[in-house]
Amino acid sequence: MIKVYGYYPSGNSYKVELLLTRLEVAYEFIHLDLLKGESRNEDFLAMNPNGRVPLVELDGRYLAESHAILSYFAEGTDLVPDDPWERAKMWQWMCFEQYQVEPNIGTARYHITLCKRSPESIGLLLQEKKKEAQKALRTIDDHLADRPFMVSNRFTLADLSLFAYVHVTPEAGIPLTGHDNLLAWLERIRNEPRFIPMTTLDYLETQE
Repeated sequence: MIKVYGYYPSGNSYKVELLLTRLEVAYEFIHLDLLKGESRNEDFLAMNPNGRVPLVELDGRYLAESHAILSYFAEGTDLVPDDPWERAKMWQWMCFEQYQVEPNIGTARYHITLCKRSPESIGLLLQEKKKEAQKALRTIDDHLADRPFMVSNRFTLADLSLFAYVHVTPEAGIPLTGHDNLLAWLERIRNEPRFIPMTTLDYLETQE
């Protein structure tokens, strides 16, 4: 069986779970507590010297980086447009997610919600991350003004990738109010076939 090494609250790990569940691919999720350094021990570094999750183990081989994993499993499915231009636009938005969404929303959420730091202790870094996150949210909201999904008028890897961190934006101390197109898009994704929610921090705390 496919093994997915990840951290439940990680948006990048969640992307892989969303995709495999959507495609009805059986997998075992192996939770590593990043806050305890479990992705930096000798055994994990032997599988992925970069020490990051998600990591997929398949037939004795290892594949890292969330978008590489998504690309591998989604190839040939309806989540990847056949048209070269639309496929390129899908990748454009996935790059946008990695450069504008994850580093800003993800980083702010990491400090506030996962590390439980006060905004005062984070200081100027948090202010900058929130400012850039709002720009990214406005860009997405504007793009969705006349379309139901990011590309091809249907759910693709672009939507899956962006959803992972955008939907937990409030956990970064950034409200989603005023982004009506984006909020409607989030709800459409939640209504997609075989959708699963991200495993909550509350659940993890009950397992300790």
